[in-house]
Amino acid sequence: MKTTKRLFQKKAFQWALIALFGPLAVTPIQSFAQAKAAVPNKTTAIGTSTIWGDVDGLTIEGLVQGPSTAASDLQVACIFEYTEGDIFISPPALPAALNGLVHLDEALHGALTEIRKTGKFKGHALETLLLTPSQQGTLASKKLLLIGLGKREDFRPELMKDVAHVAMREALRLGVSDFSFASDLKDAGIDSPTALVAENVVLGSIEAFRTQTWLVKKQLDESPSLRKIILLAGPAFFETAGEGIKKAISSLHN
Repeated sequence: MKTTKRLFQKKAFQWALIALFGPLAVTPIQSFAQAKAAVPNKTTAIGTSTIWGDVDGLTIEGLVQGPSTAASDLQVACIFEYTEGDIFISPPALPAALNGLVHLDEALHGALTEIRKTGKFKGHALETLLLTPSQQGTLASKKLLLIGLGKREDFRPELMKDVAHVAMREALRLGVSDFSFASDLKDAGIDSPTALVAENVVLGSIEAFRTQTWLVKKQLDESPSLRKIILLAGPAFFETAGEGIKKAISSLHN
C-alpha cells in the first residue's frame, strides 16, 4: 500500500511539473533539477528595448529579438562548426520556439543549415560569410554576416571580444549606420556566462571602433557612419546581458 501511494505521489508530481513548466517529457529517471533548468527564472517580453548607454558617440541598445526579425542595416549571427542537428536538438539547444538560429534557418528556407552542412561556411573561429538575400522579406535586416565560433568544446567567453572586433570592422567597411549582434550561444546549446559574453562583445566592438577613429585622426580613413550597436538577447537572458553591457560601458568611460 505504501509503495502504491509513493508511486501515485511521484506520478502526480511529474504531471504537476508538466502543468507548470510545459511538456518537458518528464520520465521517472529525470530529476527535479533537470525540469527546473529547462525553465527560465525571469523573462522579458519580446520586442522590449533599452538604451544601455553611449560610448564615443555610439548608442548601445539592448533588444529582445531574434536575428531573423531584428531590423537593422546589418545583422551579425555567430555560428559554431557544424554538427548534425546541433541547433535543433533540445536540450542542449534552446527549444525551437525560443531559438533564434532555428528561426534564422527557417527565414532563409533552410539555407543556413545547407551552407553549414555542405561546408560552404565551416564556422572556423572568426571565419566570415556575408549574405545579402535578394528575396524581399526574408530577413528584417538588409544583410546578414555569419561569424564562426570554432569548435563548441573549445569555446571560451574571451573569444567574443575578437568576434565583436570582426563584426565592428565589417560594419565599418560596409558603411552601415547600425548593426545588430546575436551571440547565439544559448541557441546552439552552450551554457555560457551571459553577462560576461555581453560585456566582451561591447569591449571588442568599441576597441575596433576606436581604432577606426584613430585612423580618421591620422587622415588614413573616412569618418564612420555607424551610430548604433543593437545587442540581441532572448527573453530569459535580457536583464543579465544588460548587467554585462552596463559594466563594459562603465569601464570604457573610465
